[in-house]
Amino acid sequence: MNKSSSTLVLSILASAIIGQFAHASSHREAPNITRFPTLDSTDFYAFNSYEEGRGDYLTMIANYIPLQDAYGGPNYFAMDPAAVYSIHIDNDGDAVEDMTFQLRFQSMLANNNSGIALTVGPEGNQRTVGVPLKNIGGVSAADQSAANFSESYSLTLVNGPQSSGTATVLQNATSAMDSFQKPLDFIGNKTFTDAAGYQAYADSFVYSFALPGCDAMGKVFVGQRKDPFVVNLGNTFDLVNYVPVEGDSAPGAGDGGGFPGGITQSATNDDLIDKNVTSIAIEIPKVCATGMGNGTIGAWTTASLPQARILNPDASFASTEVNGGALTQVSRLGNPLVNELVIGLADKDKFSSSQPKDDTQFADFVTHPTLPELLNILFKDAVNTTLGANIETLAPTNFPRTDLVTAFLTGFEGVNQLSTVTPSEMLRLNTEIAATPGAMQSPFGVAGDDLAGFPNGRRPGDDVVDIALRVVMGRLCYPIPVGGVETDLGLCTPDDASVGNVSFTDGAPVDSSMMMNTFPYLATPKSGSE
Repeated sequence: MNKSSSTLVLSILASAIIGQFAHASSHREAPNITRFPTLDSTDFYAFNSYEEGRGDYLTMIANYIPLQDAYGGPNYFAMDPAAVYSIHIDNDGDAVEDMTFQLRFQSMLANNNSGIALTVGPEGNQRTVGVPLKNIGGVSAADQSAANFSESYSLTLVNGPQSSGTATVLQNATSAMDSFQKPLDFIGNKTFTDAAGYQAYADSFVYSFALPGCDAMGKVFVGQRKDPFVVNLGNTFDLVNYVPVEGDSAPGAGDGGGFPGGITQSATNDDLIDKNVTSIAIEIPKVCATGMGNGTIGAWTTASLPQARILNPDASFASTEVNGGALTQVSRLGNPLVNELVIGLADKDKFSSSQPKDDTQFADFVTHPTLPELLNILFKDAVNTTLGANIETLAPTNFPRTDLVTAFLTGFEGVNQLSTVTPSEMLRLNTEIAATPGAMQSPFGVAGDDLAGFPNGRRPGDDVVDIALRVVMGRLCYPIPVGGVETDLGLCTPDDASVGNVSFTDGAPVDSSMMMNTFPYLATPKSGSE
């Protein structure tokens, strides 16, 4: 095949693959979770803290409530008071949580839950009437008296399995109480003056807490943030209205020296550029998370509801329903894109409600993935006819796909594999690999010669869409740079993946410069009004 023929093949292939991959990271990823947006986990991060002076800590961030329009008033985006939001840590490799941080939320109105009321009408015909808004004036860290709505939450540590372990309610070190506060969403600049004013307000909701048996304190923040995930969504669903291969000699070079007509990196390609999310961010000392293991942890987030919900036919703010029964998991997220692009449609809700220890039931989706085969069925004949070629298959041919098993289910030996290897889907982080400072991070993580990035944990600036595109089509069958040296991982060979070294991209760039370099790392949310 000549060079121009190969180029055309890659163009057609890339268009097909992007069309399948360009869902938001885990936004609305399963049929049932679309009915519970407040419990929909959009992204999960676990990484060694790279804030200066915090090298002995690790940070976990669980984002919920997808695709938030900043102007989404008047009620904005509160958490579900009936739900339990959890972040789990397995530190010995048995795929069962050894530590779980549970958060339970409570919503309140001002004036002891009666709300702010105004006196309306002339003398002799006055009524005291509750206001319909969540605030009636400016709000700041120093003065929150105009806020008509607030959310608080408890933070509980469960040591051992979540269902049977020992639970300890953690105290807010600032107030010495069992309660933490969540800031209002970024209603707009008239309420909070400007982005700096909102950030100063939100910063006052970063709290410290003591961990049992741990000398150093942890940190927690829950509140609205700019959605850190990026994706070229609209053009993708318009019949892939771009050529999704890097068009420059290097991302951002602006020289047109890459794939002819290929898409180049631009923030205008990010359809989530104006979206917010609600973040649960927890930072704890590494030594308190690793237990007796080898320093690598597995982590994931879940959200659960009681089994039964009976609606109140005469609802009020404080009494909309009665919930009861055992907690039932309805949302789960570890690695990005797994439930969207690996798990079959009929099993997506099962995956959402399952636990890592039971993930062998999903093994076929990883060892024999359907996506590459679907692309081959859909496009091989057309490509061969167009080029007069005789390409046997467009999909990787190594079965079982040990490269995907390693990436998703076991971790890489010597990088992020736990002391006991139990095939299971969770985000694995080697806490002993020092964090890379924000300015030096590669958005391609391990494949970009940065061992502190995805899939060794996941940082907010890691470009998981481009990484996932390349891995599923066989990037790990080719040598990757480790310490500046091209290294064969021994998982498969280039003969197994004819397009495994192509620079697939959706043209929507993300890197650490788009985030903060201090806890909670994610950027100030977009304002609902300028």
